[in-house]
Amino acid sequence: MKKLRILVIIPAYNEQESIQNTVENLKQACSTMEHQVDYVVINDGSKDNTLNILKQNHFSFIDLPVNLGIGGGMQTGYLYAYQNNYDIAIQLDGDGQHDPHYIQKLIQPLVNGQADMAIGSRYIEKTGFQSTGMRQLGIKIISTSLKILCRSKVLDVTSGFRACNKKLIHFFVDHYAQDYPEPEAIISVIRNGYKIEEVPVVMNERQGGTSSISGFKSIYYMCKVELALLIQAIRKKGE
Repeated sequence: MKKLRILVIIPAYNEQESIQNTVENLKQACSTMEHQVDYVVINDGSKDNTLNILKQNHFSFIDLPVNLGIGGGMQTGYLYAYQNNYDIAIQLDGDGQHDPHYIQKLIQPLVNGQADMAIGSRYIEKTGFQSTGMRQLGIKIISTSLKILCRSKVLDVTSGFRACNKKLIHFFVDHYAQDYPEPEAIISVIRNGYKIEEVPVVMNERQGGTSSISGFKSIYYMCKVELALLIQAIRKKGE
């Protein structure tokens, strides 16, 4: 089997409480993998001590001078992956929710040629942290809308734990949503003929920091994503 070059992209905004453990856990989990696994932290204009922690520990990182949001941060990571000829790019959030021990399982559909994107889903086996009730409701509504618009079933539409093959890395360099990109990226991937597969994973609660989507923000998020999905559905392919 060909030894693949894998890049783990870790978007981080004000993650001083969790970023060191996140990177160290990743390095430990990937130390025995048969493939080459590198990582890069995208410090998205953090205003806390995140940057100093990255420097003090000599972690691999890209420091964005201003906050671009999760979309801009991830697109920076995909551009880095494309320019350095990686075979697979994986998003792993900097807040400690995603368990890097699932990376081997996550990339398997890509390695086998079954999918172009694999999404780590907490809603297949429904174990571990399941998110708040309000957010789960929003996820179910967005998932239903996605099924209606694309005739594809994706349960964990907001999961940021996902892996993409080289074709999608190239696609995302030019086409990636900038606000709350996870659901929009799914519909863009499906409409442009790429295949998605969900992989069961167990997620943890945030290890620190504050979620940008909580309480009544979940309702706002759901409404905004619903509108974005409708717009995305009527756009031309490749946009």
